[in-house]
Amino acid sequence: MTTLTRPTNGRMIGGVCAALARRFGTSATTMRVIFLVSCLLPGPQFLLYIALWILLPSEDRTASAW
Repeated sequence: MTTLTRPTNGRMIGGVCAALARRFGTSATTMRVIFLVSCLLPGPQFLLYIALWILLPSEDRTASAW
């Protein structure tokens, strides 16, 4: 498993689904479909996405820190 960072390539909006897909070893498309289906259920999915967008470091910031 890799560290949880938002990639600079392959992101659609914030890169959260791409980061989660990389972390769990699935494709980004699969993770996006799971997120869209979960939006049909009640819950704070959008708030969680925004929180992860803010809290997860971007790959370019992580690489420059090393």
